[in-house]
Amino acid sequence: MTNRIAETSPLFYARVAGVGYLFIFVFGFLANFLGIVPGDATTTAGNIMASESLFRMGIASWLIVLVADAVVAWALYVLLVPGNRSLSLLAAWFRLVFVAIFSINMLYLLIAMQFIRGADNTQAMLFLNTYDFGTNIAFIFFGIHIFVLGYLIYKSGYIPRILGVFLIVASVGYLIDSFASVLSSSYANNEIAFWLIVAVPAIISELSITLWLLIKGVNVERWNERALESV
Repeated sequence: MTNRIAETSPLFYARVAGVGYLFIFVFGFLANFLGIVPGDATTTAGNIMASESLFRMGIASWLIVLVADAVVAWALYVLLVPGNRSLSLLAAWFRLVFVAIFSINMLYLLIAMQFIRGADNTQAMLFLNTYDFGTNIAFIFFGIHIFVLGYLIYKSGYIPRILGVFLIVASVGYLIDSFASVLSSSYANNEIAFWLIVAVPAIISELSITLWLLIKGVNVERWNERALESV
């Protein structure tokens, strides 16, 4: 496996991951702008009633994000195999579980939209709230993925350690927010504070890794050395 991977430059996988992250940033922002607001079922319902076509575009944007997430999971797995094959596989699986749960969540949005079209807002809110809970559960898996990813980068030797540190800090924010949404009955009253705990480190860490992968990639010589060591 490692020999076949080594036949392709790691810069290729770095660029694929970087482009995938870029798609995630652009279409993730677009999805929120077009009416899908994770964690805010009431606002999302209002956006559906205001413009169903824009809402459908928002769902399409999220689906593009999820496809990009799956591609990033693959590219990062290959990129980090020389560091630790088992942990690289674990990180990829956690991200793919996140993709799977979030994909199912898209069905809840489509069902909610049908109820709103039928003026059954009670049922619509039930599915929108289920979507919100599912989103929070999905981000638990994503937070674990980010933690393992940060550790792998920190230990890799061919990607700057500081990027790994940024990701580990971001993972703590994801996990605090997601578990708080499940465990705390007063979560809604402190939602903005929790959002900041997630958003600030997440933007810094994931934007940093995106730019690094696109512009610098990895230390090819060191990556090849680690690949040979892991044979």
